[in-house]
Amino acid sequence: MSTPERADARKYPHLRADFTASLVVFLVALPLCVGVAVASGVPAELGLVTGIVGGLVTGLMRGSSLQVSGPAAGLTVLVYEAVDEFGLPVLGVIVLATGLLQIGMGALRIGRWFRAISVSVVEGMLAGIGLVLTAGQLYTVLAAKAPESGLGKIAGLPEAFFGVAGSTAGLASLALGAGTVAILVLWKYLPARVRVVPGPLAAVGLATAASVVFSAPVATVEVNGLLGSIQPPSLDAFGELTALGLIATIVAFTLIASAESLFSAAAVDRMHDGPRTAYDKELMAQGAGNAVCGVLGALPMTAVIVRSSANVQAGARTKASRVLHGVWLLLFAALLPGVLAYIPLPALAGVLVHAGAKLIPARSLVTLWREHRGEALILVVTAVSIVAVSMFEGVLVGIALSVAKTAWEASHVKLEVIDKGAGPVQAYLTGNATFLRLPKILDSLEALPQNRPVELHLSGVNHLDHACRTALENWAERHSSAETEPVKVTTT
Repeated sequence: MSTPERADARKYPHLRADFTASLVVFLVALPLCVGVAVASGVPAELGLVTGIVGGLVTGLMRGSSLQVSGPAAGLTVLVYEAVDEFGLPVLGVIVLATGLLQIGMGALRIGRWFRAISVSVVEGMLAGIGLVLTAGQLYTVLAAKAPESGLGKIAGLPEAFFGVAGSTAGLASLALGAGTVAILVLWKYLPARVRVVPGPLAAVGLATAASVVFSAPVATVEVNGLLGSIQPPSLDAFGELTALGLIATIVAFTLIASAESLFSAAAVDRMHDGPRTAYDKELMAQGAGNAVCGVLGALPMTAVIVRSSANVQAGARTKASRVLHGVWLLLFAALLPGVLAYIPLPALAGVLVHAGAKLIPARSLVTLWREHRGEALILVVTAVSIVAVSMFEGVLVGIALSVAKTAWEASHVKLEVIDKGAGPVQAYLTGNATFLRLPKILDSLEALPQNRPVELHLSGVNHLDHACRTALENWAERHSSAETEPVKVTTT
């Protein structure tokens, strides 16, 4: 090794490992960026823009050193609904506002509190997204038009599958989509020397080659050019911020993107022994990236576990790998945009069907049901609510159920009665007496002898809410009426 090379090795000891990892992440990110954009109903190049910003902006900032950011399959459904309702020009406003909110939350040190969100709610959210995403992309695989609602997408699948039989274009599309999914499923079983090429890239590449060779009558990606696709939000678009529906959408974007990023950071931390994530700084980094994406009119970003795990497994040691992956995406978008026009949409849909299916925790749900049925119920209800209603309302339902379950479990209360046959009946109330347990408490008290004095001891009560206090006072007053013996209440 020459002297300059030795000097570079000492100055950048991990450069070779990070360079190699960046290429792997680039090859994984490329088809996913394009696929997420197409599935979101926006130009394919906007997915690349978000990937580039995730590398060059978020990648340079402090937070989590090895996780990689870009457009995420988990936000596809929400982005599609937002574009459909408000239009593409308003998407930049939504993403910009999301980024600013994330920066503010990070500055206020709220990032760490996202770890307090119930895992069942997050998994239910991802499961609901996975169901809607998988069902919606199956229509693209079948060259059919997808219904608008989540329930409609699922209910209409049998008819869509039957409709393929008499269509040459439908059969060709199904063959490419099914072939893509098959390659992705089987890729991990192939020899290691073959798996040097990332599965998503291999699947899309083979499907594209088959489409070109056989001149398959399927839809392909529309190419507008990188600069032609960037549409910064106009001043008129900012006027939409007065709409309550848009505010709710921004809140949904913020909560979901932040939670997904920080949960991803926690998962990535378990994969390596390097520096741990600084959650507030990571939230600000995600916010800065989203703010830039908003200014460019691009898709929102989150930290993406697929790219992040590929980065760690490829041997990345510093954040240089994720920054370089953004450089490679930029070079591709600038120099080879025409390649996108050859990619068949069924192949990208197949990638997202596979990604969406992995969001549905079927196996872990069975285990969760055996061990924690309440948590399993929260997961299922959250997922079903997202499919049946919408993303925002579904997450709110899940959070409300989680809070109610926690409150119920925290309200442990016990009434112990000691009756020696003579003298007052001794009743000892212990635990947390809240309105949730009030019916049980009153049933137990009203079952006490009515013709005997009662001493109710509250010294073992950790918390007594207003509803319980009022109910106990009313019960004591009724029991101490002229027809019955008095009640003595002690709190010490």
